[in-house]
Amino acid sequence: MNGRILPAVKRSASKRLGGLLPAFAAVMLLASAAAGKDIEPQSQASRDQVEKLVGLWKDHFTGADGLQQRRTAFRTLMETTPGPTRIQVRQVDADGVDAELMWPARLHHPIGQRVILYIHGGGFSGGSIRTHSLLAGSLAKAASSDVLLIEYRLMPEYTYPAQINDALTAYRWLLDNGYRAENVVVAGDGAGGNIALETVLRQRQAAKPLPAAVIALSPITDLAATGGSMTSNADSDPLVGRATIETLRKAYLGSRSPSDPQASPLYADLTGFPPLLLQVGSGEVLLDDTLRLADKARQAGVDVTTEIWPGMPHQWQLFPSLLDDADRSSQNIAEFAIRHFADKPQE
Repeated sequence: MNGRILPAVKRSASKRLGGLLPAFAAVMLLASAAAGKDIEPQSQASRDQVEKLVGLWKDHFTGADGLQQRRTAFRTLMETTPGPTRIQVRQVDADGVDAELMWPARLHHPIGQRVILYIHGGGFSGGSIRTHSLLAGSLAKAASSDVLLIEYRLMPEYTYPAQINDALTAYRWLLDNGYRAENVVVAGDGAGGNIALETVLRQRQAAKPLPAAVIALSPITDLAATGGSMTSNADSDPLVGRATIETLRKAYLGSRSPSDPQASPLYADLTGFPPLLLQVGSGEVLLDDTLRLADKARQAGVDVTTEIWPGMPHQWQLFPSLLDDADRSSQNIAEFAIRHFADKPQE
């Protein structure tokens, strides 16, 4: 198994020891099987950058309690960030799913050879092509790959399983339009990570071609919110909390059980799943969602690479203009994709 395992940041409150134990045990399990270089501890410069970013989040999200308000706050925040450069973009209709196909603005780049299907986060109710275009463009350049960034349907207008259905449609559209499955990587962050995992699980259930690999960044794997880090990291995660997950679950699933493996991949049988890269911040409430999925996938024989980034907030990869660690983590994502594409980019 590949793995880059980071030590979690120090948490000293003994009253939260019970909540810490599940996360600590998962870290130890993963670390015992890990191979490869560690990611460096967080620097003071990184802490200062994160503090500035968290301030911007709070400026935009204070008072944004409803789904529509949070959608607007996320859009407004991301409109303050730069768009991608040195890429080419084509608007596409992926069998009814609006999307942008982007690729590096290099004449020698072979369009249609490798692709990352990127599924944006935003709590199933927010996010868009615009909010994630900078990350998608960065991945296109770093992986010398096409990126299909999709505009799936959002709740509350559309609830489960519309989001997963759209992603699965887009994946199959890629296969129907010249991309070989072994040159497709499926990726997503947060709710998009959940959708990415469920999309591939459905493709496997249908006994159809699976992608070369899957990348999930701080994915929501357990809509029942049973992870110990929901409590132990409650004070260190300024962006997501148990109440956030419960609000999303109620709107997204209605009366469906949050432990249904068709909605929460943590409860699914992961046998035969493609190689998997997981990234998560050490202080996120979603830490255990990542670690428990990694452990379960590894026990099912999946090739898992897990990266725990000290001090990083949820969705830090979206902010390379503010965080040096966003650039570094995105480079790791691109390198993972390149390793698993059947047709490697030319040197």
